[in-house]
Amino acid sequence: MLHELKKIINEFVATREIERKLQLLVSNIKKKIACDSCSVFLVDEPNRQLVLMATEGFYQEAVGVVRLPLNNSLSGLVVKRAEPISLDDCSQHPAYYYVSETGEEAFHGYIGVPVIHNRNVLAVITLHQKDKACFDVDSETFLITIASQIADNLAHARISQDLDDILNADVPRGAFHPIAGLPGAPGMVIGTSCVMYVPSDIRAIPDRKITDIDAEIKLFESAVKNVKQDIVELKIKLAETVADDELALFDAYILMLDSQSLAGETISHIRKGQWGQSALRDTLQGYTSQFESMEDSYLRERGSDVLDLGRRILRYLREDNEKGRVLPDKVILVGELLTPSNLAQVPLENLVGVISRHGSRTSHLAIFARAMGIPAVMGAELIPISKIDGCKLIVDGYKGDVYVNPADEVQQRYQRLIEDEARLTTKLQELADQPAQTEDGQPVTLFLTSGLTADINPEKTSQADGIGLYRTELPFMERQRFPSENEQCEIYRNILKLCAPRPVYLRTLDIGGDKALSYFPIVEENPFLGWRGIRITLDHPEIFLVQVRAMLRANIGLNNLHILLPMISNVAELNDALALIHRVYGELLEDGEEVVMPKVGVMIEVPSAVYMAESLAKRVDYFSIGSNDLTQYLLAVDRNNARVAGLYDALHPAVLKAIYQVVQAGHAYNKPVGICGEMAGDPAAALLLVGMGLDSLSMAASSLLRVKWVLRHFSRNRTRQILDDVLKLEDAELIRAHMNYILELAGMGVLLGAGD
Repeated sequence: MLHELKKIINEFVATREIERKLQLLVSNIKKKIACDSCSVFLVDEPNRQLVLMATEGFYQEAVGVVRLPLNNSLSGLVVKRAEPISLDDCSQHPAYYYVSETGEEAFHGYIGVPVIHNRNVLAVITLHQKDKACFDVDSETFLITIASQIADNLAHARISQDLDDILNADVPRGAFHPIAGLPGAPGMVIGTSCVMYVPSDIRAIPDRKITDIDAEIKLFESAVKNVKQDIVELKIKLAETVADDELALFDAYILMLDSQSLAGETISHIRKGQWGQSALRDTLQGYTSQFESMEDSYLRERGSDVLDLGRRILRYLREDNEKGRVLPDKVILVGELLTPSNLAQVPLENLVGVISRHGSRTSHLAIFARAMGIPAVMGAELIPISKIDGCKLIVDGYKGDVYVNPADEVQQRYQRLIEDEARLTTKLQELADQPAQTEDGQPVTLFLTSGLTADINPEKTSQADGIGLYRTELPFMERQRFPSENEQCEIYRNILKLCAPRPVYLRTLDIGGDKALSYFPIVEENPFLGWRGIRITLDHPEIFLVQVRAMLRANIGLNNLHILLPMISNVAELNDALALIHRVYGELLEDGEEVVMPKVGVMIEVPSAVYMAESLAKRVDYFSIGSNDLTQYLLAVDRNNARVAGLYDALHPAVLKAIYQVVQAGHAYNKPVGICGEMAGDPAAALLLVGMGLDSLSMAASSLLRVKWVLRHFSRNRTRQILDDVLKLEDAELIRAHMNYILELAGMGVLLGAGD
């Protein structure tokens, strides 16, 4: 049963055209389950109908023609209930809707199973039999399992089909509807997509049209020739140490390269206008699906040999293609799971937007995009990456929407919004030299959160009261080894000197989770609950001690350093870290260095620290609440998982109450409490944070003037009143709607979506 199930799913996934994959699905299901008819109906929500897309048992001429009403049919009832319905005689059910074109009058037994993706019913799979009897439990559970397994792929296939209609139609009728993702970084932009993919992931290779077919064939043939030469050389090299029967594998590789099947099929795809990489992708996917469907385990494993050959060819093709590629003027970078390092692969003057299929607003890519002022959409799971390379895109970082080859009306509307946003930016610049304070003149400390070299410049730092969080891990991530003490000292000295006498909060190395060092790999099943932050540096005191020495030396004569310890979860960790800091301080004094003991604080970003806040406050000089991780841990939401990222909301009542509790605990011991993270840069959230009595807010440079603008229009008492009202609400969406309403009333609705 399991093998047959996998075979059906693999064939469905491997087939690209939606009509073919659905017809293959119903055919395979009918072979497995004893039934007289198997059909698939796709939901057409705009027209409130179900469209017959594939069948084995009904009349074939009904496919694409027969439409059932969603509100008055059995399959429509399956959609409404979002659960299976099984009947012994469907014709006797009140919701039965007779359609003569299908030839269904001969059938009685019925089962309909919904295909659900992200709580939305995409399709209904139906089985019919002539007998007046219900299908057995095994048939029902088999169908439910298939429906759940194909849901993701069907959702992607429907988007891809819609996109094909857009790309191939004279009038882009689908170009009015966006592909939904998650807001990543605010702003809107119109540009051209540039797909970035991992070479080892065959499926991620994008489609790309070519004009010189003969030149592309020559490139492919040259790549094949180079791979063949590599294999011959490798075989010669291993001949003296490897047995003849094992060397036969290399002979098999050479035979595959010489055969017309692999090369011939790929060249055939190229002749249809595909570039070599996507042509090879289609050939390889066809072969691997054939091997995976084989029952013999030895033959199934041979699919990996074909993939290995394909990757070798792709390496050469990629090198040749990258040499001659010219980037468009306005690049919108698109990828499966983009990282901050990917941004560096596009010249900053060309990069205008970012779209990542995975991740969320608090992913480090989104944080970088905000710091750079680049609109970003995260978690756009349904975006058909392989089809959009070189397409015109609109990125709406406020709503999380992406438009592919947008209609003229959509482009014109967004062009107006982009111009409105530019005017707002100009208007906010008038506040650059104004103090950050409430309407009644109460000062509010606004810090800059950074880690990027681009952020550390006089223009940006001059608008802030200092740097509330400098992520020291970023210089570590840019290198191929740990930076030396002197290298770190120079980096920190430059930052401290630029901001002096304003304070700079340097966070000690915070790696792990989604922040990896190529030269210090950490492999864990659950990295966010694993070895990260202070846990790593306490286990490797040699890393921690060098960094603290560099910080204290960099601070000589400036005295504006604050040290911030990440991921503290208990008093013992804090005591150990403080002991090491005091040890370094003492050693430097012994060495004759004129160092001073800086103020030391902790990040409050795990739930245990919230409840231990009073104990921690006795031992440190200040608190800094890390809203990103605190929200993630309190709500049990992986911020990089697009499936649950929609549940991530820093305005959740539990998060607000936890922050308020920390503020009260810190102030009880006369310790200042600040906050860093994306929440601090959210104008609506900033009102609540000031109402709680937060002493400082640290945010990206792009948020500073927006937050300042809002705070200057509300008195301190008014923020407390708003907080009291919000703390009575029990739902994050209600709180968000309430705060948006307050901003709208104050004439600041433009901040919610740049005038939309």
